Amino acid sequence: MSQSIRPLRDRILLTREEEKEQIRGGIIIPDTAKEKPQRAKVVAVGDGKLLDNGLRLQPSVKVGDTVLFGKYSGTEIKVDDKEYIIMKEEEVLGILENA
Repeated sequence: MSQSIRPLRDRILLTREEEKEQIRGGIIIPDTAKEKPQRAKVVAVGDGKLLDNGLRLQPSVKVGDTVLFGKYSGTEIKVDDKEYIIMKEEEVLGILENA
């Protein structure tokens, strides 16, 4: 049975984008030595941050956006053999847009 994840409040669910392998000078870097990419696609978004006055602040990101985040941001989780990152929206550094 497949499960789905619905983030709460101001949290977002991401899947990392795989970086294209680059070989420079004939040196191949093993997967264990590579840094994980800091860009990901938004899979699900919570309903927004609840403010002190009782109003809800709508999220700036939406499903399908490609975002950049800090190296140590979020929490990695695994559901149905798929890896995800869940983090607060405020940890997102920016949204990549087509120029």
